[in-house]
Amino acid sequence: MVERRITVRNRAGIHCRPSSVIMTAADQFPEVEFKLITENGSSSMHSILELLALGLQQGDEATLQATGKNEQEACDTVAAALEKEYDFPPKN
Repeated sequence: MVERRITVRNRAGIHCRPSSVIMTAADQFPEVEFKLITENGSSSMHSILELLALGLQQGDEATLQATGKNEQEACDTVAAALEKEYDFPPKN
């Protein structure tokens, strides 16, 4: 198992659109079990509803855990998606 501490950077927090991108990143690693642990609870990272229920806002910190094949790469990829500053729709 590997762990990585993340900080939410998206100004609007983790809402539906970023959650979809984050779940797509996690789905790239079907042999890895993810768990995101926050002070508000935890999410398995296999359910967009669980992730949304955490109510993550800009500046919130969490611990991402990954267990399985290529767990370090998987953890780094999903952590990057969680920490990304999203801009929907993109600026022109």
